[in-house]
Amino acid sequence: MGLLKSQVGKLMSGPDGHQPQDPLTVAGGGRSKTEVPSSNAAAGLGAITTRQHPQGPPEERVTDKLYEARKQVHNKRIDGPFRRFKWFVMAMTLTIYYATPWLRWDRGPYAPDQAVLVDLANRRFYMFGIEIWPHEFYFVAGLLIMAGIGLFLVTSAVGRAWCGYSCPQTVWTDVFQHVDRFVDGDRNARMRLEAAPWTWGKVLRRAFKWIIYLIVGFWTGGAWIMYFADAPALVHDFWRGEAAPVAYVTVAVLTLTTVTLGGFMREQVCIYMCPWPRIQAAMMDEKSLLITYKDWRGEPRGSVKKARAEPARFGDCIDCTQCVQVCPTGIDIREGPQIGCITCGLCIDACDKVMAEIGRPRGLIDYATLEDCQQEAAGAAPRPAWKALLRPRTLAYLGIWSAIGMAMLFALGTRTHIGLTVSSDRNPPFMLMSDGSVRNSFTLKLRNMTSAPREMTVTLDGLAGGTLWTDRVARESASRHQTVTVPADASQTMRAYVAMPPGSSAQSFAFDLSTEDAKPERVSSETHFSAPEH
Repeated sequence: MGLLKSQVGKLMSGPDGHQPQDPLTVAGGGRSKTEVPSSNAAAGLGAITTRQHPQGPPEERVTDKLYEARKQVHNKRIDGPFRRFKWFVMAMTLTIYYATPWLRWDRGPYAPDQAVLVDLANRRFYMFGIEIWPHEFYFVAGLLIMAGIGLFLVTSAVGRAWCGYSCPQTVWTDVFQHVDRFVDGDRNARMRLEAAPWTWGKVLRRAFKWIIYLIVGFWTGGAWIMYFADAPALVHDFWRGEAAPVAYVTVAVLTLTTVTLGGFMREQVCIYMCPWPRIQAAMMDEKSLLITYKDWRGEPRGSVKKARAEPARFGDCIDCTQCVQVCPTGIDIREGPQIGCITCGLCIDACDKVMAEIGRPRGLIDYATLEDCQQEAAGAAPRPAWKALLRPRTLAYLGIWSAIGMAMLFALGTRTHIGLTVSSDRNPPFMLMSDGSVRNSFTLKLRNMTSAPREMTVTLDGLAGGTLWTDRVARESASRHQTVTVPADASQTMRAYVAMPPGSSAQSFAFDLSTEDAKPERVSSETHFSAPEH
């Protein structure tokens, strides 16, 4: 080992026997010292590079981190058109969410009277006068497709407006931010309280605020489970401890997630967890409306005093940071489009208010497309934002969305409220009776999708000379048709037997199901009659 060290020392030494100054010597603790500039990658991830200038002390610089500690966002209260519209959307969405389970809808004595109900036990979905059965799941699929295309439409037209106003994460984050203002005060008061040491006053204030958080989260989870059972009965059973265990577990989980995501994580969900901003970024183009800082008008920034002294030198932005202070995600829109912008428009309200106070035209921060920004920077007059909505891509999305909606309405209006499913026996496919006739057996499933019992007639369509009877009717009463009463909002299964005279051959036919009440309806299901080969 000693010989190896001596050989290495000779190789590293100069002609005069002295060690040359290594331009990159890695010291302990991941520190890298050098007298010549070198990249951060040469020192390794997380290393501290020390660069010694010819005339000056060594300087240290920490390399970029993979992760950055969260900076708490304390947004400021603001008033303006976008804030008022945000208030309106929040009130409307929360009212719909909390109040809908309590709405009643009369469907008759045989069906639930809750207006919107997901009846998992009976596999039904009720929405006012519409009832969706499991075999009609295509209506739910159509609604999901319409929701997706609707998001594409909104994104292509006005960017991330869904995120800024209607997204549940945004709505409940807004609720919790208003709770913060109610308990801790506006932005400056919350920042002072955040930096203050933990005293009994701060502990009590935090406890009071978190109790409100829990109440909001509990109401959120409680309202959700009411969509899956009768709301008044469920609330009564819940508080008496008689509800199903899954109800208590669901409320506990939703309370925890609502408080965690909306009360504490907030903008981190929008920036890091939600995939929709990445999808939207790929969908937007130079014709999409975005909230834009018009840097050609605002730069260079300067205070009002400096701008008055040298009006030709400074732009309209006075660097008041009001746009940053009101942002619910804490971004600086002046740095350009970024994934943290949820397009809520609060920065527009703040900037327009400042521009009005200093006597400058509004719109330094405004909705604009990239094309309009380029034209306006070249000296063209600003184009009204609504004109950017009328373009082929937006109209195409609107046309597709409307076509799907019209097709679903047509299918909903023309659908029948009875159903028939036929399944033939395969083992054996037929039976030879003692009189030489051929009998086939079938399983019929009759559906009555109305709120009252209905008499339905099953008739043979085809099979000349064939007769029909069921497990409820003796063969002596066989005929071409049989009448069955099906209960309200239910399916009924029965066995059906079809017989043909001796010598009959295999052939196709159909079962017809019809009603002769106030709203006569008819459906048919084709099947096959099996017979021996002659």
